[in-house]
Amino acid sequence: MSAARELILQRLRTAALQSAPAAPVAQLDARIQQHFQAKKRPAAAYLLSEMQKQLELLHAEVLCCKEADWSARLAQKLTATTVRRVLTHTSHPASQALQACLPDQIALMNFDQSIEHWKQALFEQIDAGFTVVRSGIASTGTLILAAAPDMPRTMSLVPPLHIALLYASQLHADLYTACQAEGWALGMPSNLVMISGPSKTSDIQQTLAYGAHGPRALWVVLIDDFADDRADQVAAEPLDTLA
Repeated sequence: MSAARELILQRLRTAALQSAPAAPVAQLDARIQQHFQAKKRPAAAYLLSEMQKQLELLHAEVLCCKEADWSARLAQKLTATTVRRVLTHTSHPASQALQACLPDQIALMNFDQSIEHWKQALFEQIDAGFTVVRSGIASTGTLILAAAPDMPRTMSLVPPLHIALLYASQLHADLYTACQAEGWALGMPSNLVMISGPSKTSDIQQTLAYGAHGPRALWVVLIDDFADDRADQVAAEPLDTLA
């Protein structure tokens, strides 16, 4: 057994010595930066439409709204469901705007205590979680959430329905652009959650199932907050990936 182990290790060492040396990190960073800087920045309207398309491909429901009507439209959509308790941080301006439009039978539950004190109620009585998203990646339909005292991870990970509010002006073409625009290299938040569609797994008999490890459904309220006089020309080129 010892001889076989030593033979395997020796082969690995030989292969490592014969392989080409890896490019220095700085050189690799420069190549990546050059690649993305050479790309044409997609038009705002294209980012908006691409984000919606990718989210829907990932089985998310998208509600495209204007700043003036998103809360009323979301409240109307919730009224047509069996949702009765929505978890959020009620001091957030977006939560207050939603509260003003909700009917009496739907209550906003404030996330104002530690999970140990109400774990059973959280997992058994909360129907939906409402969060405000930090930003989004249009090419993959990904939501980026930064954990904060008023927007803890639990609200997007535990309730069976996750409702995310995203402004179109916070959309990025790709992950690299998001990293650069938000200055992640200069200091990232303690936690970032990236969400692409409802929770899903294929571990069970290799069959894709939704909601096994988190929300079964994802609603994205996508607010078009670009200027009204913006050009509505959709970029011709697709969002290509890193070559």
